[in-house]
Amino acid sequence: SIESTYYSRRRIDMPVTDIITDLDNRTLTILATFAAPVERVWELYADPRQLELVWGPPSHPATFVAHSLTVGSRTVYYMTGPDGERFAGWWRVTAVDEPLSFAFDDGFADADFNDVPDLPVSHNVYSFERDGDQTKARFVATYDSADDLQKVLDMGVEEGTRLALGQVDAYLAQHP
Repeated sequence: SIESTYYSRRRIDMPVTDIITDLDNRTLTILATFAAPVERVWELYADPRQLELVWGPPSHPATFVAHSLTVGSRTVYYMTGPDGERFAGWWRVTAVDEPLSFAFDDGFADADFNDVPDLPVSHNVYSFERDGDQTKARFVATYDSADDLQKVLDMGVEEGTRLALGQVDAYLAQHP
């Protein structure tokens, strides 16, 4: 149907509980629940050594070269595929409210971590809410155009993010 072309919502198993794609509003929203308190989830995202263990899907582990959750900082990282090929990216942190949220622009980079202007940039807000001993997380990525959102959807961003976030609970259980 036309509606499903422009807006889709999928129920997923934990920790990812929902993926909402809205082409009209150019957003991809991922909801997740983690079996750890907000402060522990924040620590995972703030520490590059921990974050790199869950950022990419298991087939494409991440290496963070620079990372700081401070306004104005630039994070650079790469993910390594099974064949050794590297895929680089960057963040520009735009807002921080420790331990409840942070915002950043996220883009693709070349091998020297320079911006790749022909590929989409997402404007992200990651927010965390206390729910007893658990954390409810909301990851919202907004794109400059519906075409940009569609481009990353075609690249597999939903599946890659679901797989990456699927590693978080196991990591947190092993490293409380």
